Amino acid sequence: MDVKLHKSVLKSGEVIKVPGSKSETNRLLILKAQFPEIYLINPSNSDDSVSMDAALKSHENRINIGHAGTTMRFLTAWFASQENRTVILDGSKRMRERPIGILVDALRQLGAKIEYLENESFPPIKISGTKISETNVVLDADISSQYISALLLISPTLANGIQIELRGQITSRPYIEMTLALLSDVGMPTSFAGNRISVGRRPTSSKEVEFEIESDWSSASYYYSIIALSPLGTHISLQSFKTNSRQGDRVLESVYRKFGVTTTFGRNSIELTKSELHDDFCEFDLTGSPDIAQTVAVTCVGLGADCNLTGLHTLKIKETDRLIALQNELTKFGATVSVSDDSLSVKSPADLKHNVVVETYGDHRMAMAFAPLALKVPLQVRDSAVVSKSYRSYWEHLSQIGFKLETLA
Repeated sequence: MDVKLHKSVLKSGEVIKVPGSKSETNRLLILKAQFPEIYLINPSNSDDSVSMDAALKSHENRINIGHAGTTMRFLTAWFASQENRTVILDGSKRMRERPIGILVDALRQLGAKIEYLENESFPPIKISGTKISETNVVLDADISSQYISALLLISPTLANGIQIELRGQITSRPYIEMTLALLSDVGMPTSFAGNRISVGRRPTSSKEVEFEIESDWSSASYYYSIIALSPLGTHISLQSFKTNSRQGDRVLESVYRKFGVTTTFGRNSIELTKSELHDDFCEFDLTGSPDIAQTVAVTCVGLGADCNLTGLHTLKIKETDRLIALQNELTKFGATVSVSDDSLSVKSPADLKHNVVVETYGDHRMAMAFAPLALKVPLQVRDSAVVSKSYRSYWEHLSQIGFKLETLA
């Protein structure tokens, strides 16, 4: 199913309840499996989180997690630590193309028993759960932070905790810090000094912990883009967000100042206002928040601004190669785009091409990042249902704030 977006005008002053953070929810689901006294409020209803919850409750010996990359990584570590449980973990065609070898090697350092069933370093994998007695593991730091978080999240099952030494520059540090903060919240002793991370032994007793999950900052990025592309004075409110957020994409507040967007924090909400004109050229290092790269690049093209984005090496192993996907689709609108292994440079056109058909490549963020351009020109988004991976009510919320949508069979 495709969605045609006619040229639209935003309804200023609307209030949107953005779904709960997928990143926080997926981490807490793993912790809840170890600490049943955890109670979750406002969990994400994304495909990834639904898949995670179902897999943790499943008693099957073969589990297919579809496109859910976080789920694949977290569950690989989880099942490796479950004694006397053997599971074959598999996914979609694209998931079989996404490497898991770095995490498997790290788990093997700890004593895990994992086999590749088809191609070396890629799913499907056979995991024979065992008691993990080793404590120390060394791995490169410039990898997806999800590998590191996967190891940290099983530390409560390990007799002596875990010690991780990271080599090189750390990627997506805020997401590692989020994982450690959640572990601390359930009573696990943690430290992160330099390139060494440690989690101590599980406490002998625990108490009921209630987690109210903040709304997803990655999902908020699309509204930042919408306000940036709107006339001066346009504003919208988003719930539920915190000033002291643990999410890496909280950096949106400072990034979008360059596009004339002001963020005002209220009680459990933010108000976004187009208050200034935008810069004509923007340069950002998104090492700590690569998931907003697509939104930022599309915003630049919508504003006719040029940009250079770096720190994007992890985007090549997402739902698609996001750098190539962005190059392909932004070029259709008239932009000149160049990419390297970790960067994207965009020279925006003076006039956007109309009625472009945007391919999404099975990637939810491609669909959602390009939709705001309907404030400038009509366009069509392929495979619009892909947004359910992280934000299943996205199209309904766009309609609520004034976007003119037409569903195409």
